[in-house]
Amino acid sequence: MDTLSPKERSERMSRVRNRDTKPELRVRRLISGMGYRYRLQYKKVPGRPDLAFPGKKKAIFVHGCFWHRHPQPSCPLARTPKSRLDFWIPKLEGNRARDMRKLEELRNLGWSALVIWECQLRDEDALREIVREFLDTSPKLDAIPPP
Repeated sequence: MDTLSPKERSERMSRVRNRDTKPELRVRRLISGMGYRYRLQYKKVPGRPDLAFPGKKKAIFVHGCFWHRHPQPSCPLARTPKSRLDFWIPKLEGNRARDMRKLEELRNLGWSALVIWECQLRDEDALREIVREFLDTSPKLDAIPPP
């Protein structure tokens, strides 16, 4: 059973953002600080990547662990809701399936993709290395690091 009234739930859900999230802004600041330039919400490729590097044919997605179902079992942010499972499980699994389809479409177009999970933002030095390695490798290599 939901602990909020329908009006309260609607108000809370209306605050959920799909772009310019705190994790995305942190990644953008990090990458800009590294000297890379990118395009935001690039519409010319599938999945509308959060950051795109068209000249390199590379895309970066910043995924929230809850909304995109981070598969790492030790991730504390990828929890399953306790109520309305008949709604949430298909919703969240649908998000995950869509993400996988879009990554595959990108690869078929010759693009490489990197998924940065929200929980990875805790270690900025490690994240900086992952991003540098991804952006400085040959465009034919896929660089999706393990979660």
